[in-house]
Amino acid sequence: MPELAALEVLLTVARTGSLNAAAAELGVTQQAVSARISALETQTGVSLVVRGPRGSELTSTGVVVAEWAERLLKAAAEVDAGIAALREDAHRQLRISSSLTIAEQLLPGWLVSMQAAARRRGAAAPRIVLTATNSDAVIERVRAGDADLGFVEGPSVPRSVRSRIVATDRLTLVVPPDHPLARRSRPIDAAELASTPLVSREPGSGTREALRIALVETLGVGTVVAAPLIEFSTAGGVRQAVLAGAGPAVMSDLAVRDDLAVGRLRAVAVDGVDLRRALKAVWIGERLPPAGPARDLLTHLSSMRRAASG
Repeated sequence: MPELAALEVLLTVARTGSLNAAAAELGVTQQAVSARISALETQTGVSLVVRGPRGSELTSTGVVVAEWAERLLKAAAEVDAGIAALREDAHRQLRISSSLTIAEQLLPGWLVSMQAAARRRGAAAPRIVLTATNSDAVIERVRAGDADLGFVEGPSVPRSVRSRIVATDRLTLVVPPDHPLARRSRPIDAAELASTPLVSREPGSGTREALRIALVETLGVGTVVAAPLIEFSTAGGVRQAVLAGAGPAVMSDLAVRDDLAVGRLRAVAVDGVDLRRALKAVWIGERLPPAGPARDLLTHLSSMRRAASG
């Protein structure tokens, strides 16, 4: 298959009528045009151009090849323009997949802060496409290329996925004010917590997995965790069920801090279980995401953490 550049030379010779004119239009020497035509004829095995004292013209075979070349170059230009548009879209759009707690409690503030920083630099903020789901689903969306950047609450991520801690959180055992545990004077221990049926998120939730691992680390491998009282696919559903008196739940501090502040829910002290957890950004590829909105957001979050700790 001839190179596109060689076919472009052929079309230029056909349009201008001479090797010299074609060379002037292409910004190369006449010898370069002649050599490219000769190489094209050698490669295709057919005569394409007849050279004469008054100029050059295409052979009948050359005319046919030129017609094909024109269609091919037009298609190539469309592909090039399409790829350029996709590349531009990739720099204008950021696809985020996030666990629900991070999506509801942290991402709005993060994104507003990033957009404000972009405006201060005189840069355009990217268009955000956000999908909120559980941590397992976030990992799968990132792996499948359906998200440029993910945020998870789970304590671990697969080795095939890059990750960075972007925030920290703590899980809290919460009950309504009239629940017996709210009046308890001593903390609940790991064994009692493991045996207590809870209002819970669905399997694949980062919160649920973080609690299970924390209990296993305290009580040992083989620890059996009580089956949930009821499962919900959102933190909001768990919260409403607890408020309605369905039972206790272990939830992110981020999701219940307002309820705890005004007394709608009560925190139950838990002894001997480390319920702290790291919230992580995840992506596929190199040590950092490719240059663009995903890397910009990750860099901005790192700056926010340094400012908060300093």
